Amino acid sequence: MKIVVHDTASAMSDLLQRPLEERPDALREIYRPLQTAMSAVTGAADLDAVQMHQQMGSGFRIDREDPRYPTALGRMRDAGVWERIEDRLAAAWERLSGAMPPGTKSAETVHVILTLGNPDDHHLTVRSGGYFGLGGFPGAIHLVMWPNETSLAKIDHAAAHELHHNVRYANVVWDPGTVTVGEQVVAEGLAEAFVRELAGERAMGPWATTLSGAELDEAHAKITAGIDVAGMQNLTAYVHGDATAQLLGQRPVGLPDFAGYAAGLRIVDAHLAASGLTAAQSVALPARDILTSAGVPTRA
Repeated sequence: MKIVVHDTASAMSDLLQRPLEERPDALREIYRPLQTAMSAVTGAADLDAVQMHQQMGSGFRIDREDPRYPTALGRMRDAGVWERIEDRLAAAWERLSGAMPPGTKSAETVHVILTLGNPDDHHLTVRSGGYFGLGGFPGAIHLVMWPNETSLAKIDHAAAHELHHNVRYANVVWDPGTVTVGEQVVAEGLAEAFVRELAGERAMGPWATTLSGAELDEAHAKITAGIDVAGMQNLTAYVHGDATAQLLGQRPVGLPDFAGYAAGLRIVDAHLAASGLTAAQSVALPARDILTSAGVPTRA
């Protein structure tokens, strides 16, 4: 696998110096490396990068000047964010490639695009700790961040989390019509367990570690009861929590933020203990196998 971390720092700096009317096309050029891989998976050849960036990706605004943006880019450059992402992904791929069973597939090239987030986006800066990623399309990883203490420390670990997804979905079929809660929470639990294998518990994202005690017990019970719920439009509340579901116009089910990550990690930990495998070794295992190993019943 060849991993290409694109120099979006220079590209975004150039974009921010352009007239506002030129910025949409400049943004599309930044996202161009992701277009082919994402379009191949989604079937949406006309996927619009500007719409994805603004409406789905919590990205920085391109319709106005904002003096915070150049300063934020400077902080990210000073922290060596792009170099750290490259180094972390190299280590992550070394771990994965050495652990994957023979015949496990992966993209030949993975393009990594990091973009600046919108500091006024509550979902990004508060709910998500200032950073998140999308890596379920083989060959493409998109990371977004607004620099703060947490995101600057952990954005490279988020890249490793997304690389685990990238390899998983080169092997596991992800169909938006049939994907289940079980698949989604297992995938998130595996990816966070993989981050822990690479860099320890402190590297894990806040989404996987904030729930504990009775609150986690209750979330785990509700999620495992809905483990066979299918269809992407029904999953957000189970995985990301009610607030995110409502943000996307989906039905809440009575779960806190990112409950599916914490419950998924509990399920995966039970699987790892029962099987003796690692998260890297489990990257391509069907969710049903992991759920069964963890003692979570599913419909036959």
